Amino acid sequence: MSPTNPTPSSRGSVATAAGSSDVGASAVEYALLVALIAAVIFAAVAALGGALPGLYESVCPAFGCGD
Repeated sequence: MSPTNPTPSSRGSVATAAGSSDVGASAVEYALLVALIAAVIFAAVAALGGALPGLYESVCPAFGCGD
């Protein structure tokens, strides 16, 4: 075969090497996505954390849970 067309055996090893590299990149991308979601949840809880007790106290009597 010509140099521009690799043999089937070398083509398989290139695909295997590229496939394992993609798996590592996917794991890193998922880890970054999980970290971003965790940061957003943390920011939302920090921003709303002070307002939630007041909201609970204003809604609670309507349900009779403040007795």
